[in-house]
Amino acid sequence: MQDTDTSALLQQLRHQISTIIKGKTAQIDDCLTCLMAGGHLLIEDQPGVGKTTLAHALALSLGLQWARVQFTADLMPSDLLGVSIYARAADGSGSFQFHPGPVFAQVLLADEINRAGPRTQSALLEAMEERQVSADGRRHALPEPFFVIATQNPSDQLGTHALPESQLDRFLMCISLGLPDHAAERELLTGIDSRELLRRLQPVMQPEQLLAVQAAVQRVHVAPALLDYLQALLAATRSGQWFVQGLSPRAGLALLRAARARALLQGRGHVSPDDLQAILPQCIAHRLTPRAGSGRGAREQVRAMVEAIALP
Repeated sequence: MQDTDTSALLQQLRHQISTIIKGKTAQIDDCLTCLMAGGHLLIEDQPGVGKTTLAHALALSLGLQWARVQFTADLMPSDLLGVSIYARAADGSGSFQFHPGPVFAQVLLADEINRAGPRTQSALLEAMEERQVSADGRRHALPEPFFVIATQNPSDQLGTHALPESQLDRFLMCISLGLPDHAAERELLTGIDSRELLRRLQPVMQPEQLLAVQAAVQRVHVAPALLDYLQALLAATRSGQWFVQGLSPRAGLALLRAARARALLQGRGHVSPDDLQAILPQCIAHRLTPRAGSGRGAREQVRAMVEAIALP
C-alpha cells in the first residue's frame, strides 16, 4: 500500500472504533499502536467499561476472526489450545486428530486472565511468544495476524493470581480504559445499544492489509539521536535510582516497535521523542517495580524518570 492509502485507512479505522467506544481516543490509539507493532495488549480495569466491546469492534473492523475465553481457576490448557481425539476409519484403522481450540483465532480475548492456574498461563505464554502451540508432541502454527487482548482484574479481588513477570513481559502494552466522561456516558445512555452497532460494522481493512501495515512499521525511520534517547531511558531504568530491576533488551526492542507504530499511526515516516514519551508508561510500567519508599506507582515513577532525562 502507498503511504497515503495507509494513513487514510488507519484514520478510517480509528473513526469507526470511536463510534463504538465513546470518549476513549487515546486508548483506541494505544490499542491500534499495539496491534500495528505486532504485540499483545493487557487491559487492567473493572468489569463493564467496554473491554470486550473494544476487542469485538477491532476484530470486525479488520475483518479478523475472533474468539473469547473466560479464564477460570479450573480452565485447562486443552480448553484453550485444543485436544486430540481418536477417530476410527471404516476399515477399522484409526488415528488421533487434532481439534483446534479457541486460541486458533486471529484476535483472542482472554477475559480475566489472572484467574487461571499456572499450567494454562504457561500454555498461553507459548502461543503469545512463539505464535504456535504444542499438543501431543506436535507443533501447530497459529493464524496470522495473531493478537491477544487480555483483561486483568484488580489484584485485591478474590480468586486472582499475580501474573508471572515472564508473562507480563510478553504484553507489549498495558492500558486502562477507565470510566467514560460525562458527555460520553450521556451519549452511551441515549444512543443505540453497542451490540446493535457492532452488528452494523463492516470491515475497514482486510487481514492482508493489516499485515502490510505491520511490515510498513518496520520501515519507519529512526534517527541515531532518537536511539541515543531510547538507550538513555533504558539505562535509567537499570540504574537502581528509579526501579528495583531495569528493562531487558527485549523490552527495548518492543518499545522501539511501538514508537515506530505510533509514528505511522500519526501519519509520519520517522519516530520523534514525542512518540517514545507518549507510549512509554503503557509499554514499560507493567514490567517495572518502583524502589521502596518512592511513594509513587509504576506509571508515576516512569513519568518522573522521563522528566529527569534530557531530550536529544
